[in-house]
Amino acid sequence: MDEFHSPATSSTHSSTDFAANLAPELGGHLRDAPERTGLEPELGGIVRQKGVYVDEITCIGCKHCAHVARNTFYIEPDYGRSRVVRQDGDSEEVIQEAIDTCPVDCIHWVDYTELKRLEEERKYQVIPVVGFPVDRAVVAVRRRQQQKKQ
Repeated sequence: MDEFHSPATSSTHSSTDFAANLAPELGGHLRDAPERTGLEPELGGIVRQKGVYVDEITCIGCKHCAHVARNTFYIEPDYGRSRVVRQDGDSEEVIQEAIDTCPVDCIHWVDYTELKRLEEERKYQVIPVVGFPVDRAVVAVRRRQQQKKQ
């Protein structure tokens, strides 16, 4: 059986060479990559598996979520509806508390792939005045017009 030599006792390998060849699950050469946040599980952190999304058409602008999770939600000034400003602004527990305080259940945990799609669709949504019904046909027409412009 081969004997293991630590980098400190091995004269042929420097400690930096040894560290650079660590297994990928330990970070390897990606450990110092600029896109790393430090919250990755292999670095001892926790990355959320889901993102927070506010259905602005359903939102009634009560401001409960913005008062509970101040670093995550804000009230959009033009329509007075809640919007997520920062996914990692508050802890998961605080965000869940904000979701629980919503009287119309317009805040949801969604997968990040779904979140990207929903945020893309939000660009074309028509937000009515609070208290008036939404005409889905008007929303569809506006979406088609925006897509033709692109």
